[in-house]
Amino acid sequence: MKIDEIVDARKNVIKADGAWDLFKKAATLHVGRGKKTVLFTPDAESKEDILKVALGRTGNLRAPALRVGKIWYVGYNDDMYKELTE
Repeated sequence: MKIDEIVDARKNVIKADGAWDLFKKAATLHVGRGKKTVLFTPDAESKEDILKVALGRTGNLRAPALRVGKIWYVGYNDDMYKELTE
């Protein structure tokens, strides 16, 4: 896999509005939370639900956040990332 850009989340903090700007054009959004993965198709109606799970306690975008084409992967879940290596 070729990595086009790496951004240090500690130096470039992404809050709710910035995160939504990234996600609103995505085809799908996968959010890993422990042993669960939540799948979204971003639209205006799902904005609050998406931001609720994609942002951490501090209100920043959870890490890691990875974009592959028009698909976003946020947070960590073993099974979610296994899909990328298959």
